[in-house]
Amino acid sequence: MRIPALSVTVAVVAATVAGGAAPAAADTLVSTVTLEAGNGLHDNSATVTYERVDGAVNSVKIISLQAFSGERDCVWVEWNDPKDVGDGWTALNSEPPCYGGSMGETLNRIIKAPQGHQLKVRLAAYHDGGIEVIHKDIAKL
Repeated sequence: MRIPALSVTVAVVAATVAGGAAPAAADTLVSTVTLEAGNGLHDNSATVTYERVDGAVNSVKIISLQAFSGERDCVWVEWNDPKDVGDGWTALNSEPPCYGGSMGETLNRIIKAPQGHQLKVRLAAYHDGGIEVIHKDIAKL
């Protein structure tokens, strides 16, 4: 019995599709940003882990953050929120670590901004009771 070449091709394609060779979903790329500000007793640092939100313009999901404060500072990890009416920065961590402390949070929080507004995070260190940023580091997401 002869099988025409076209029939064989159709059979191979059908077997491939039936075998589960569906296109794979795009892998989500997880990225990390490290921030550092100050030195000596004012050595502060933070790490922000995030991923881009598929199909969304200018949106990222903040997965987690870790922050470490210098012995004389309190630190906040913030993002440049276009809706913030104060100084334009909104805190990501719920409480600042202070006086040599550290903290880590799992957030799974989506932040977004209008197209053309570059998303950034910053580490802002304040001296005890102060309202002025003494040390800072800023990174683009």
